[in-house]
Amino acid sequence: MRVAGLQLDIAWEAPERNFARCEPWLEAARAQRAQLVVLPETFACGFSMATERVAEPPGGPSERFLRTRAERHGVWLAGSVPERAAGQEKPFNTLILAGPDGSLHRYRKRKPFTYGGEAAHYAAGDQDLTVEILGLRVSFFICYDLRFADLFWRRAEDTDAYVVIASWPETRRDHWRTLLQARAIENQAYVVGVNRVGEGGGLAYAGDSRILDPMGHPLATAAGQEALLVADLDPATVRHTRQTLPFLQDR
Repeated sequence: MRVAGLQLDIAWEAPERNFARCEPWLEAARAQRAQLVVLPETFACGFSMATERVAEPPGGPSERFLRTRAERHGVWLAGSVPERAAGQEKPFNTLILAGPDGSLHRYRKRKPFTYGGEAAHYAAGDQDLTVEILGLRVSFFICYDLRFADLFWRRAEDTDAYVVIASWPETRRDHWRTLLQARAIENQAYVVGVNRVGEGGGLAYAGDSRILDPMGHPLATAAGQEALLVADLDPATVRHTRQTLPFLQDR
């Protein structure tokens, strides 16, 4: 399966500008024959704690954008949205995976980023998400989840590729790169890490998005500007790695 990561600069709390910014990149991913396209965390508004302004109801503008573009381009499309149902005190940071057939899957960020104030403004999810896409079993996570290896370990036997979307700040860019590689090596699975670039909410973001193979080797990388990353992921490679180096059975 061919996956594309869109490393984008996100206009702060400006969904319509960000929807427009995504359009040419989605066209470029389609031209590269991508089948799964991944956007950064909170792609429509940036990593804002002003949930009274940015939170959307289920079926809101960001969900509609993901669903309609997935159908239009014939791809699976993933990105996260501040999502608050009626009567809910705090919204969830919700990754929405939209299928080309109009289907929708949701993953709510398990670990809100307490240090950055996210836990005070967003609720924590309690369910994992693994979806088989064209024969590849893909598990989804959001940003701070990356620091918690146990979340990844428990999905390993049912996962060929992990997708991690992020708004990971430049000041800890070494942690981002190192943890992505660690998750690939220790779980013997592909890792697709898609981070934003630019500035927002007083923070700078270095990008450093990357797609890693099950040995932790880079298949595609990006630096500090907007970029399209593309790589082909094969579940047979995961099976071969785990059979040749049967480390998972010793956990």
